[in-house]
Amino acid sequence: MLLVDKIKWTATGVVLVGAIFASLGIYPASAIILNLGSVLFLTWGILAREPGQIVVNAGLLAIYTLGLAYKFL
Repeated sequence: MLLVDKIKWTATGVVLVGAIFASLGIYPASAIILNLGSVLFLTWGILAREPGQIVVNAGLLAIYTLGLAYKFL
């Protein structure tokens, strides 16, 4: 399995765990885990040259980071 495939499938698992945490109301862990998933998917998007994935995950990363900063700063 190629590195880009490993990153993509790891990101998928991380996002699913983050979604489970979010559905159970486990905050801020859900936002932190979803941020990690966004970083992994952003990395994959850059390596795979997928502009749509780059835009979506850069946006999600910014949204989750701003939400965490708003909550804790």
